[in-house]
Amino acid sequence: MKLLEGKTAVVTGAARGIGKAIALKFASQGANVAITDLSYDENAKAVEAELAKLGVKAKAYASNAANYDDTQKIVAEIAGEFGRIDILVNNAGITKDGALKRMTEDQWDAVIAVNLKSVFNFTKAVQPVMWKQGSGSIINMSSVVGVSGNANQSNYSASKAGIIGFTKSTAKEMGTRGIRTNAIAPGFIETEMTGALPEEIRKSWNEKIPLRRAGSTDDVANVALFLASELSSYVSGQVINVCGGMNT
Repeated sequence: MKLLEGKTAVVTGAARGIGKAIALKFASQGANVAITDLSYDENAKAVEAELAKLGVKAKAYASNAANYDDTQKIVAEIAGEFGRIDILVNNAGITKDGALKRMTEDQWDAVIAVNLKSVFNFTKAVQPVMWKQGSGSIINMSSVVGVSGNANQSNYSASKAGIIGFTKSTAKEMGTRGIRTNAIAPGFIETEMTGALPEEIRKSWNEKIPLRRAGSTDDVANVALFLASELSSYVSGQVINVCGGMNT
């Protein structure tokens, strides 16, 4: 029996990187998967096809996660098409790094909207579905910089710290209906974004990590699978760092 057999998962920001890895991991364990990203582009279509090859129901949706009305519409569409929503992974996110003294209001607002408001939008939209079912697992993607902060990332750090507070609050609020909410705080993970960094920066990061390597998207996806499945049936309101011991 696969860990997520018969479950339906929604993964936001899943056209690439961590979101894609989580979607594929869930599908490999039997979940039907709806993925969202800002546009239904070639990346989204490719992930949709990969998921379908795993023998599950899969569909990609274009969705602006930072827009409340758009999110309500998309979640209603997913619930109607898939029949239920058992798992939500709030993964959509962006960076607009810079020193505070040079950071613009637009840089701040964009990161807070995409990273933090999107978590509110999707959680608010799936809550009635999970509430009626009397069960659900919500997994919010935070970051180690949301736990410990980081220079030149005040907007990103604030958004990811906000996700932690939101996670802990909603876990207490929705637990009575069997809905669990947890957060994952990845550290330095190998993605397209980190792959574009200069080699010396990547090396310096690895030297700070006790396990002496960057994490893989699969490392994060494995923790997401644990939180999505019944293996974590008594785990809620927690933040799990996936950082190779960098943030202890």
